[in-house]
Amino acid sequence: MEVTSFNINVTSEHPERLAAFYRDVVGLEQNTEMGEGAFNVAGANFIVDGHSETKGENQDPQRTLINFFVEDLAAEQQRLEAEGVKFIRSAGKEFWGGVISTFVDPDGNYAQLIEFRPE
Repeated sequence: MEVTSFNINVTSEHPERLAAFYRDVVGLEQNTEMGEGAFNVAGANFIVDGHSETKGENQDPQRTLINFFVEDLAAEQQRLEAEGVKFIRSAGKEFWGGVISTFVDPDGNYAQLIEFRPE
């Protein structure tokens, strides 16, 4: 398979609210050519959209993890916490050298800040 582009599409009962969270709180760069709920993320597109079958909060949030690799996890986590973002894991160290902090978005999805620190 030859993939020419990649995106992930997260659906929501309230896509405007979720898109505003990722734009205004998380600070993702919008890709206005693709629409109000589209964001450029490290060469890929992260898209927030509505879907007729999506209702309420995510009931299985660990199934899909939204991972944002960052240079300074502590600074990003502190900035998001100051905005009221709830973290359910803080700077957990992984055997492969990653440090992960997990937060919950307004729809109950798990998103993670990951800083790679090989020992």
